[in-house]
Amino acid sequence: MKTSGNTIFISGGSAGIGLAIAKKLSAAGNKIIINGRSEERLQSALKELDNAVAIQGDLSIKADRIRIAGELKTNYPKVNIIINNAGAAFMNDLSDSNNNSAEKAYDEINTNYISVIDFTALTLPLLLQQEEAAIVNVSSIAVFRSNKYLPTYSASKAALHSYTQGLRDTFSENENLNVYELYPPLVNTEFSAEIGGANGIPPSEVADELFAALEKNQFEVPVGDTKKIHKLVVPITEQVPH
Repeated sequence: MKTSGNTIFISGGSAGIGLAIAKKLSAAGNKIIINGRSEERLQSALKELDNAVAIQGDLSIKADRIRIAGELKTNYPKVNIIINNAGAAFMNDLSDSNNNSAEKAYDEINTNYISVIDFTALTLPLLLQQEEAAIVNVSSIAVFRSNKYLPTYSASKAALHSYTQGLRDTFSENENLNVYELYPPLVNTEFSAEIGGANGIPPSEVADELFAALEKNQFEVPVGDTKKIHKLVVPITEQVPH
């Protein structure tokens, strides 16, 4: 896929992985549209980008998804890449009956899974009008193995992983639309600070891997430690009938 001359929407684009991807793609000569909940953070991020605009909104809210998809169609009809990066994660102790585990899980599954399905459905008609288009879903190393600290976050990303595979199969015969999945490991961002993000890789490494994958039409994009797991697991799962 071409890596310049695109119009790219990035959810969660005001910080962390999303901003790193925005910087990489902006520098390569693409029009960037970043999205986030905080207008202040969006405006701060725009100062670090060229040829970029921002659309404020919370994609976990259906009314905002509809509004943003409509704004893309009206104001940015050349959008040909959607990067679903916005996410939610909570430390969730399943042994604590006072932990509101289900409430945290609801927020995660809504933001990381349901919202992606709905926003993708809302933007697909626009993407399918383009000569070359892509959807990039940002999942996680956690799709392969959960843990006691982030059990419901891991489950939400595993659901996103399964959905992404199905979406890719759905459009496998459409040569104009490609579906990518980006699997970051632990990344040093504010988002992951609570779970030891300071020990993670820089977000720029995730952006570099995605850029290289777009160039090569490599639809599975493991990053860092995820590569070792991906190399073992994917050849096995690919043997399962689609």
